[in-house]
Amino acid sequence: MSQSALASVPTVSLYGIRFSKLNMQDTVNLLTECIEQRQPTQVITGNPIMVMTALEQSHFHDVMAGADLVVPDGTGVVWAASHIGQPVAERVPGFDLMHHLFEEGHVRGWRVFLLGTSQETIEKTADILQQQYPGLTIAGYRNGFFGPDEDEAVIRQIRDCAPDMLFVARAVDNQEPWIAKHKRALHVPVMMGVGGSFDVIAGVLKRAPKLFQKLRLEWLYRLLQQPSRYRRMFALPKFVVKVMRDKGNIGKHRKAA
Repeated sequence: MSQSALASVPTVSLYGIRFSKLNMQDTVNLLTECIEQRQPTQVITGNPIMVMTALEQSHFHDVMAGADLVVPDGTGVVWAASHIGQPVAERVPGFDLMHHLFEEGHVRGWRVFLLGTSQETIEKTADILQQQYPGLTIAGYRNGFFGPDEDEAVIRQIRDCAPDMLFVARAVDNQEPWIAKHKRALHVPVMMGVGGSFDVIAGVLKRAPKLFQKLRLEWLYRLLQQPSRYRRMFALPKFVVKVMRDKGNIGKHRKAA
């Protein structure tokens, strides 16, 4: 597969950020091809909070706009795409996409590196995943507590493990820019930020029950678990209002109000 295959993915532009219209299975198929062809690919699982952050911070917008693949993780993104008449196939939750890739890796014998969260949590996550997907090789893991002065050593550790996939669980304003900055040096076929996913796998946090998922209220369940996130949640209604107001211009990059 060439870079043109990624470029030919059907997308909808939301404020200059190209969201994939592919469904889950087609996304997995595309990323499988990236791995087989050793094509370094940064995947971002985008949601309204990230879009609003991008509109307020030009550097973060550059990161999101420059990613190889941005999937519609948040239900707000799915709604916005439909609102402007360019619907995506379905929501592609990052947590589920990660597990679909683990399943594929279990069958194909892929190698994965896990980066982020605390040492205790990352060790537990690695153990659980190795038991759950025995055909997948946990090539390496490291906690997410390191500064820029350690980047070179972390990159070297990852490269020495020769992973097919790299999942990074750090703060959103750190993980996506970090992957983008070091993408060439890392040279991993699939690189993806996964936020609090390792905490869910390790049992530190619980994922929203099926009912909350069905009602598209995962954000509310997460807020109930982590009340400290309430300030970030203000971005959700702001996003809805902005999309409704900007309907004819949402494909352009415009600053947040």
